Amino acid sequence: MGYRAFRPVLPITLVLLSGMATMVNPSAQSNPSPVYRVDPFWPKPLPTVISSDGLHHRWVSGMVGASCIDSHDHVITVNRGFLPNGLLSQEGDQSIPAPPVVLFSRSGEVVDSWGDPAIAENGAAAVFPHGIHGCFADHLDNIWIAGNADGVVQKWAHDGSQLLLEIGTKGLCDGPVTRNPTAPYPSCGEPGYNSSRTLLNAPADVAVDPEPDPVTGERGSIYIADGYGNHRIVVFDRNGNYLRQWGSAGSEPGQFVETGGGHPHCVVLGTDSLVYTCDRGQNRVQVFDREGMFVRMIAINPPNFMNATLRADDIELSRDPEQRFLFVVDLGSNRVWILERATGTILDSIGDSGHMAGEFTFPHTIATDSQGNLYVAETVGGRRHQKFLRVRE
Repeated sequence: MGYRAFRPVLPITLVLLSGMATMVNPSAQSNPSPVYRVDPFWPKPLPTVISSDGLHHRWVSGMVGASCIDSHDHVITVNRGFLPNGLLSQEGDQSIPAPPVVLFSRSGEVVDSWGDPAIAENGAAAVFPHGIHGCFADHLDNIWIAGNADGVVQKWAHDGSQLLLEIGTKGLCDGPVTRNPTAPYPSCGEPGYNSSRTLLNAPADVAVDPEPDPVTGERGSIYIADGYGNHRIVVFDRNGNYLRQWGSAGSEPGQFVETGGGHPHCVVLGTDSLVYTCDRGQNRVQVFDREGMFVRMIAINPPNFMNATLRADDIELSRDPEQRFLFVVDLGSNRVWILERATGTILDSIGDSGHMAGEFTFPHTIATDSQGNLYVAETVGGRRHQKFLRVRE
């Protein structure tokens, strides 16, 4: 069925603004935090297309698994897929799933999209990962995607025209394979072996190092948070050959929580040559050098807030040369914490629980553009992406 683009007439909507950063720590007076406000008009409404029979069909997004930013400040959004029984039935018969990968401009327009929309609906794909989870745009603007259900990390050309590299093998796991008779694919994520040099279990995130590797001296080493079932950071060279790994199950420094999924849940490379990881089940960020030596731990235990788990779901570093600030997605209390990176001091927070602009429902990942604006992806019931404008240093 062929489609042509259609520009709808948009209704004017009044939106209650919230989401300004709220002070939570008196020390912020001596360590001022940047201040953000939500942009309720980002992104622009998703396109409506017209089929060959003249019917209008509106794109709808599934669970937003992650986002990342390329060198042009395009915001790359990846859909994890639709909830069981399909969200399309709830959205109306004339809705169609958005492509799995959608690129937005900084002002919120769709500038590109790719991937078979059917992949976003049921996860059954010959090429694309099932359970799209992590997203990373490398220094050459290739787009990397992790699939935490079928054990692969993929490298794609920026326009989605070519699959350039795949680490792991779809349907084979560094652990037991789950075969659900109602699913069209085997899946990974059971407690794993934490040892394979060619297979992953259920990777949560990926990052690529533009600087020379500390061991090989070559650029482009690939750091993967193999954190569903396994408990490791595993590093490959730019061609997908195994280099090294670290991490195990436990609560000691250098270990990741044993129970639950997604530990480690993220991996971020700093300009300080350190590797920042999310041990979300133990409410902490663990920091290593690039060879895996433990450096320090940052506890995410904000004062005067009720206890919650999954406080370190994702992290991002500010774009200033010193990377002074660390942003931590707290899924457990629906906030983003702003920390002073050097000390781990909590300075401020963004958001609260809810569905209004500036509030969060299941915040999952965070990214920042060259101007310091933040983009928070909400998955499961959130199913959206929010932009927070940096308004003051």
